[in-house]
Amino acid sequence: MSPFLKRLLRRFESRALIWVIGAAGALWAFFSIGGEVGEGETADLDKHILLALRNPGDPSSPLGSRSVQEAMRDVTALGGVTMMVLVTVVGVVAFLIHRRRWHAAILAGTVVLADVSSEAMKSIYGRPRPDLTLHATYVYSASFPSGHSTLSAATFLTLAMLIASLEPNRGTKAMVFVLAVGLMLAIGFSRVYLGVHWPSDVLAGWCLGGALALVAWTALLRVGGRNDIVDAAKPRRTRRTS
Repeated sequence: MSPFLKRLLRRFESRALIWVIGAAGALWAFFSIGGEVGEGETADLDKHILLALRNPGDPSSPLGSRSVQEAMRDVTALGGVTMMVLVTVVGVVAFLIHRRRWHAAILAGTVVLADVSSEAMKSIYGRPRPDLTLHATYVYSASFPSGHSTLSAATFLTLAMLIASLEPNRGTKAMVFVLAVGLMLAIGFSRVYLGVHWPSDVLAGWCLGGALALVAWTALLRVGGRNDIVDAAKPRRTRRTS
């Protein structure tokens, strides 16, 4: 191993290095899925899953009542640009109020990067939207990757990581991660249910968004969050009174 590489590895904490490896793995998964999509290897499975969510003999109609379909439109809206901007603004303002400038900057930067990278990948791959069913909500861009899945994964996972870094209670940490993952999964499922994305689009979006969230966590460890994380992890001492 070269001296330069040794010095570089010493500068990274073992925990930060793990997140870097995780982000690299998520990006590898994203481009692997993209390669399979480009070669048509996912077509049969995509069609099978998409049609499994439609009424037999009527691909234009998704399973479930109209109230279920409307609920899915509400869920999918949680991953839209408008909602992501609102969540990001509220998160940034909250962090700034608590004087966590690095947390605010990392959240804002991750969301912007997720939106830009998603649109860039859509332009590169140029995959058409599913044509097996009628789209149950408005669409205006290419299909791969799912922008809703990318944005929701990057935003909610990053926000959960930032909150967990400041929260000493393990139960609360677990709760924010469960909530973030639950929202991410629900939004991705709704995109397939509504017939506006292939399942592989959603899976790739989760990989891309997850990779950006891991990069955000690594950045927090390296540039500004280490002391905050250490302080938050310490148990609080109570003063005894006689």
